[in-house]
Amino acid sequence: MEKNLLNIPKNMNAIEIKEFGKAENLKLCIRPTPKIRNKQILIKVSFAGVNRPDILQRQGNYKVPEDASDLPGLEVSGIIVEKKGSKSKFNIGDKVCALCHGGGYAEYVAVDEGHCMPLPKGYSMAEAACIPETFITVWSNLFIRGKLQKNEKVLIHGGASGIGTTAIQLANHFGAEVYATAGSEEKCQAVEKIGAIKCFNYRTKEFENEINQLTNEKGVDVILDMVAGPYISRNLKCLSINGRLVIIAVQGGIKDEVNFANIMIKRQTVTGSTLRPQPSEKKTEYVDSLVKNVWDYLEKGKIKPIIQKEFLLSHASEAHKALEKGDHIGKFILKVS
Repeated sequence: MEKNLLNIPKNMNAIEIKEFGKAENLKLCIRPTPKIRNKQILIKVSFAGVNRPDILQRQGNYKVPEDASDLPGLEVSGIIVEKKGSKSKFNIGDKVCALCHGGGYAEYVAVDEGHCMPLPKGYSMAEAACIPETFITVWSNLFIRGKLQKNEKVLIHGGASGIGTTAIQLANHFGAEVYATAGSEEKCQAVEKIGAIKCFNYRTKEFENEINQLTNEKGVDVILDMVAGPYISRNLKCLSINGRLVIIAVQGGIKDEVNFANIMIKRQTVTGSTLRPQPSEKKTEYVDSLVKNVWDYLEKGKIKPIIQKEFLLSHASEAHKALEKGDHIGKFILKVS
């Protein structure tokens, strides 16, 4: 084991969920600083990303894996202060961003070394905190599971969200023809500025009809959907022959009525995933693939996280309220240290 010359405190400030429910139930508390296991790294957290699963966990609607921290927070940036294991590609003092198995809303977090990524050159800690959960979710679902290819057409729901703005930039950069949905004209304009050919205001337009009209009834090759519910059948109406529908959240509900005969006739694929319950080894594969394929573009400024607002750790409840309100474009983050 290597240890930092800096003293690691026995206790730390963190945000805990006092009881399931409203945002005000997020409370600042004192917790023991995590003890790391073999092949783990202890990070002194600078910033933590705020994501939809954090809200679901706070509400009691997102089951925490048995081996995970009960504290919210799935992505951070910070400095390595301790590591355990004889072989490591990181050193004490390295600036990193990391995918967390929970526990990111705290001054220190223990993470598997394989879930750490070097800070992209030229990136601030604030920007880097927006990468791990968001970019890996998009990369693993849109490109690995959804197999999006150059020159294919893709529809991205929730285009103004952290996931949406990331997916649009990545898909556009890798040569896809990008369409999106968002909940206001202002959001649609912002989404088009970052790479969508056309963004549809879902409050005023039927996106499936708009897609079919623009594609001469051929539809799009891939759809990245975080709504589910009644969107499933609507998605299938504008999904092409051999198209792939990838569901990453169920904000609109878990049920819909679907004509499976049409799925068979058009040879469509309906799939989906959620990141947190997946094995550590699989997450490491995603991390390695993301760094290999995307890091260079991040460092050259061709793709960049969009930050809506920064909150102090102690104001985590306000960050949750802002995310739930839904007026944002991009990400909310928490400043920890």
